[in-house]
Amino acid sequence: MKIIIAGAGEVGFHLAKLLSFESQDITLIDNNREALSYADTHLDIRVVRGDATSISVLKDSKVDGTDLVIAVTSSETTNITVCVLAKQLGAKRTIARISNTEFIDRKDEVGFTKFGIDELISPESLAANEIELLLNQSAFNDTYEFENGALIMIGLSLTRTAEFVGKTVQQVADLNPKLKYVPIAIQRYGTQYTLIPRGDTQFKEGDQVYFTTTRAGVKEIYKLTGKVKEDLKNIMILGGSSIGYKAANDLCKSRFNVKLIESDKEKAFEIADDIPSCLVINGDGRNVELLQEESIQDMDAFIAVTGNSEINIMSCLVAKSKGVRKTIALVENMDYFQLSHSIGIDTLINKKLLAANNIFRYVRKGEVVAMTKLNNMNAELLEFVVTPKSSVCNQNIRDIDLPRSAVIGGVIRNGEGIIALGDFRIQNRDRIVVCSLPQSINKVEKFFV
Repeated sequence: MKIIIAGAGEVGFHLAKLLSFESQDITLIDNNREALSYADTHLDIRVVRGDATSISVLKDSKVDGTDLVIAVTSSETTNITVCVLAKQLGAKRTIARISNTEFIDRKDEVGFTKFGIDELISPESLAANEIELLLNQSAFNDTYEFENGALIMIGLSLTRTAEFVGKTVQQVADLNPKLKYVPIAIQRYGTQYTLIPRGDTQFKEGDQVYFTTTRAGVKEIYKLTGKVKEDLKNIMILGGSSIGYKAANDLCKSRFNVKLIESDKEKAFEIADDIPSCLVINGDGRNVELLQEESIQDMDAFIAVTGNSEINIMSCLVAKSKGVRKTIALVENMDYFQLSHSIGIDTLINKKLLAANNIFRYVRKGEVVAMTKLNNMNAELLEFVVTPKSSVCNQNIRDIDLPRSAVIGGVIRNGEGIIALGDFRIQNRDRIVVCSLPQSINKVEKFFV
């Protein structure tokens, strides 16, 4: 697949890195010589130095006939302009990164596709949505919804008291014959090894386990894993960044009690004016005395979303030491993901990863309508739409020769989520959720092309 990425910043470089690992034909455009030089020496891609809004630069990048143009510079205006020009010059599909979330909320009303923009993404908006989802499923450290919750992916760490521990997947299934969930991936405690569970796979204490389930199945998982759904109400947010602002606004609308700490006085007053139901404090969130004065010990959740990853991590650790039940930190360094559970933070979120997940579904073969990568795990979760040409159409699940490193996590039919077992027959227009390790993705795709 021929892909042009405009912008060699953190999101652009991360996308180029992920896509180059898959041997995609990548061209990266940017004005920054240093950023391009680093990308050129570290990735197997073509780099072009210049203004991505220049027609001659786009033509030099062979934009005509390009499968996908992704504009992810720091300038919203530049990204929109790049996509409009690229479409007129022959690009098949375009994606623009934007910061004004109003564009996403009203994209159908405005009709961006008429201008030549096929998809809008906002990493900040994706991060804010992820925060709200995590607070609503308080006992879990990772979560993702397919088709407005028809199927839900949840991730959690198994404690000693969980009924699963010491049993195999088959034994758990035998004890609970009316299964409303299925384990799709496991990472053993203290390792970076991801495995797709089979019937004889044993659950162990400390395992990070991912399930797909229906809304009804969430209650069963709470019960069997010994987790308790806590009603989170009092939320403290550190940082009035675009993510902090949107998260505060969304959470206030969802009837959470929100306190937001922002060090910049002018920004703090702006947020207070814009979100009257949010209590905004102008102060340095690194100051432990300030946090104690603002009753951090009475908070149910603490969310750190400043522009500094280290401050976010340290402040979450302070919150945890004061008895806060749920902590979420925004980090930029992907390597920090490996440390999250060992250092005691519940969840780390990363804008680059969220944006990449959102964009990757346009790179996959077959009709992929949703995709997410499992946090700190070497696996992808994809939602495919079955067509009459798909080789899985009108087949029972047990008859599909899926690779051992892939598993069907569930089926969505007519808007209803189904945990499908071997005798389930797949039909046209079903939406199939598949979890796969990287080495099997190409084989999995072929079932749905």
